Amino acid sequence: MPGTWEVRLSGSGGQGLILAGIILAEAAIIDGQNVVQTQSYGPAARGGASKAEVIISQEEIDYPKVDRPDIFLGLNQESVLKYMDGCKDNALAIVDAGLVNHIPPSKARVYALPITETARKQVGRELVANVVALGALSALSGIVSRESVTTALLRRVPKGTEDMNRKALELGFNLGEQALAGAQAGHN
Repeated sequence: MPGTWEVRLSGSGGQGLILAGIILAEAAIIDGQNVVQTQSYGPAARGGASKAEVIISQEEIDYPKVDRPDIFLGLNQESVLKYMDGCKDNALAIVDAGLVNHIPPSKARVYALPITETARKQVGRELVANVVALGALSALSGIVSRESVTTALLRRVPKGTEDMNRKALELGFNLGEQALAGAQAGHN
């Protein structure tokens, strides 16, 4: 595990990537890490490309912007084309298999997962795709503990939606764990 992780979460406005970034940052704080979290929106708040960036480190963080991501999440085609470029060699890249059909050439380890489809079919709400993605990212990277991301999530979601969000997070953990097991089986 590197001493510092640069994470870029991207998608369209309205997909909840800013909230996912805030939850990831809070989970890292719970785990005792230093954190900087920033965000930017495209021209249209809903529908335009948006991104949240999180830097997590055991060291002091002296520059608040992600330069070359160690971890990239892309929940739509536009954000993958716009923000995936520049990932470090062997970075972890997670894309939504249902919404991204072209992945630009990259030296990243790319996992195309059915994030939005899982949210829609297994939770009944596309709205929680960001939480499914956060679970998958956590499982694939080990960047934050399962306990801390669950705690941070439950602190941030609207009252009355805790069970739905907890289910979405668990489904994301499962997606990530299955993808990791499949990748490891392929290397044996």
